[in-house]
Amino acid sequence: MKKILSVFIFLTIFAGLSAQDKFTDKRDGNIYRTITLGSVTWMTENLKYRAKSGAFFFDNDLNNIAEYGVLYEWKIALNSCPDGWHLPSGTEFQTLINHFDQKEAWGKIASDPSSFGIQLGGMQDYEGTFSEMNESCYYWTSTEYDKSNAEYFSYLLIDDKPVIDISRKEDIADIQGTEKSNKYSVRCLKD
Repeated sequence: MKKILSVFIFLTIFAGLSAQDKFTDKRDGNIYRTITLGSVTWMTENLKYRAKSGAFFFDNDLNNIAEYGVLYEWKIALNSCPDGWHLPSGTEFQTLINHFDQKEAWGKIASDPSSFGIQLGGMQDYEGTFSEMNESCYYWTSTEYDKSNAEYFSYLLIDDKPVIDISRKEDIADIQGTEKSNKYSVRCLKD
């Protein structure tokens, strides 16, 4: 009986750990943890790829890239994911939200195999002002609203409690998303 129980515990732990893997971006050698939820695989770290233009790092300090990743304008974000990966749509982020509403794993550390690994990298607005590091993160979606605005996913800490949202027109008819010239983080989804 003890042997069966030991095997069961080992298999349970192994199955949980195997849900998270690693991916190496051939463009720059950055290694990203990933998580597979159902049939889709997400990066669990903010993208660190330094595109030739439209990519920035918080306070223009290169030291912030390792922990928080790079901030991108929307147009650059659309093409920033490595081959075999893409910038998720708002619908794909909504599926992710639905998963973690049930799992309650948003706040877990990035190395936890069941975590999306939120990194509070803040943002840079269209005027060039950096803000909200260690308070929030904003992720671009591939969903465009109009010539100037696009949809985004946000995770904010307010009084140490997470507030998770997507700027979805489906939820509020007159929502405009955000200026495409803002600089937000990117998480990639495997094709």
